[in-house]
Amino acid sequence: MRVTIHTVSARDFQPFAAAIRRGRREWWSAAYRLHVEGLDMEAIAERVRRHLSAGPRRASELKELLASEGIPAVAWSGLGLWIDLVRVPPSGTWGRRRADLYGLADDWLGTSSPSEAEGLEHLVRRYLGGFGPASVKDMASWAGLSIRTLAPVVERMSLRRFRDEQGGELLDVPRAPIPDQDTPAPVRFLPTWEAMLLVHARRTEVLPEEYRPLVFNTRTPHSVSTFLVDGTVAGTWRYEGRRVRWAPLEPLPRVARREVEQEAKRLEAFHADESYVR
Repeated sequence: MRVTIHTVSARDFQPFAAAIRRGRREWWSAAYRLHVEGLDMEAIAERVRRHLSAGPRRASELKELLASEGIPAVAWSGLGLWIDLVRVPPSGTWGRRRADLYGLADDWLGTSSPSEAEGLEHLVRRYLGGFGPASVKDMASWAGLSIRTLAPVVERMSLRRFRDEQGGELLDVPRAPIPDQDTPAPVRFLPTWEAMLLVHARRTEVLPEEYRPLVFNTRTPHSVSTFLVDGTVAGTWRYEGRRVRWAPLEPLPRVARREVEQEAKRLEAFHADESYVR
């Protein structure tokens, strides 16, 4: 989605791929139209499928094979929209960080062919289950799809409908819990690339605009690690020397400082437990 890398469950991979495939192909073909005119991506994808028939291969090896067959390098950037690939161990692990070993999704997940309509409905349910209530615009931005693509999907689904403070429509899955507005929000430490803070999920009540340049800037486009106090970004943190070192963006009340310190200790314990990182 949005031509970025996502970690998904085996159950979600193929429906998600079916949901976004056509829209992302159209986007890629338009974005690279000056370089891909005349390329038969279906045929190139079939070549890669044959290269992977004996098992996973490194990205560098696949690129060299394509180059030796006269295929321009730009084809690699859109290849995953024509053939479903997964990044497999031992890459993308603690021992080998670079996730550059590719395999065929069918080999790892089994063959499945959900339709685009089935994939879109699954994507909507999964998004709302994680982030709802939300608008169609929110979902479209997250998935890298157009509102025009998702609007008819949500119209035929049985969803709960609400109004936000500005009168806009918000959607949610049936029977999803809605916390009372006075429910306390505990201190939480967030990693980089946290979905709630990214531009496509802009939430000023979570990340105040005056803090955004401190969290995202040209040196840290992936963001710095942050922590929430009462559901709002209140500071940054890093893990070094087996300690969670945190710094508030503004002075915190004594009670909040104590809660941050307690949560920091729990996070330190998580890092110290090797069973989590094997």
